[in-house]
Amino acid sequence: MNHSPRIRTVMGCTLLVTALGASVTGCGGSSHPLAAKPYDAANEISFVGESGSKKTDPNKPIEITSEGDEARITDVTATDSIGRYVAGELSADGSRWHSTAPLAADAHYTVHVSTEDDDGEPGRKVLTFDTGHESGKNRSLKVTFGPEAGKYGVGQPVTAVLSAAVKDKAARAVVERALKVDSEPAVAGSWTWVDDKTLHYRPEEYWPAGATVEAHSTLNGIKVGDRLWGGTSKPLRLTIGDRIEAITDAATHQMTVYRNGRVINTLPITTGKPGFETRNGVKVVLGKERFVRMRSTSIGIAEGSSDSYDMDVYYATRVTWSGEYVHAAPWSAGSQGYANVSHGCTGMSTSNAAWFFNTVRIGDIVKVVNSNGAQMDPFGNGFGDWNLSWKNWEKGSAIQAAATDGGRSGVQAARLSPEV
Repeated sequence: MNHSPRIRTVMGCTLLVTALGASVTGCGGSSHPLAAKPYDAANEISFVGESGSKKTDPNKPIEITSEGDEARITDVTATDSIGRYVAGELSADGSRWHSTAPLAADAHYTVHVSTEDDDGEPGRKVLTFDTGHESGKNRSLKVTFGPEAGKYGVGQPVTAVLSAAVKDKAARAVVERALKVDSEPAVAGSWTWVDDKTLHYRPEEYWPAGATVEAHSTLNGIKVGDRLWGGTSKPLRLTIGDRIEAITDAATHQMTVYRNGRVINTLPITTGKPGFETRNGVKVVLGKERFVRMRSTSIGIAEGSSDSYDMDVYYATRVTWSGEYVHAAPWSAGSQGYANVSHGCTGMSTSNAAWFFNTVRIGDIVKVVNSNGAQMDPFGNGFGDWNLSWKNWEKGSAIQAAATDGGRSGVQAARLSPEV
């Protein structure tokens, strides 16, 4: 098969690589066939789709096939104008390639097709096409990333709230693949589905101190489900501070605060008394309130009962939405370091509470150990995400679940630490 005049000389001499100059020398003065310019393979392949002014249906896969027996497809790369790759599958004999991922609506695609003829010479063809617009009664699925841009502690998960519920497993996988989280330094992580409209992302261990975390969506224009297409979303950028961890030991009545692994303070505390035991497990600082009015009725204690209270509290660092704080408790000064007498919060002196309040930031870690209380819930009462083992966290990922169902391991990256 001859596509154009070319000299094909078989090179029989040995290539010499010099250590000093790292130069390569050959004999004969003729180039190697593999270095030849690819021939135009337009007559050897066909494209199933629309080109020119016609629009390709984004609901249908694209297909590239080889014509006759004179050439085989060796590689296909399809991208849209913003750099999104289209996943595809090439048959073993190189006769057919087809896309296996959804196309975006209203997008311009470029497809690079590489071929090889019977003589092993490379061919190349570049195809372009545009997809049509999906309108009418279709809904737009938008993503809101959280928290707000800023500086956070090492325990802060990235959240994604969808504008519409997504229940179907395949649709969830489409959404999850489009939600990108990158960090510098790079660490492996995974999304997990909290409910039909909410996802959380975290690495296996806490974020590295000083890291930069960026989240963005490539869902725009992608079909998610029946009449549901991805919409635009605002990206998010977070920076991570020092690794601040407060270990609250309910048995010794002491809180030990670490900065990047080094103890920076040990504080006498009191935690929940019998019947009001403080929750065990890892919690993430949700917010800080210099003053808050605390009333027992907010946690179900009847007004006027022996356990009722209504008081002003200072330097309150919130760790659950239901009202668990680390705060100043001057009324229990005699018990701090000796006994647990609170209604579930962690109390300490006013000066120590002020120090803690000024030291921690949202996203820092407060871990309670040796309490007789229940385990902190992973979701719904703050960020208890870190109380799930990595194995169980990945079970909440639509992508990892699909990989496991298909007989492949859901963990592709090496893990450096044991489960949480």
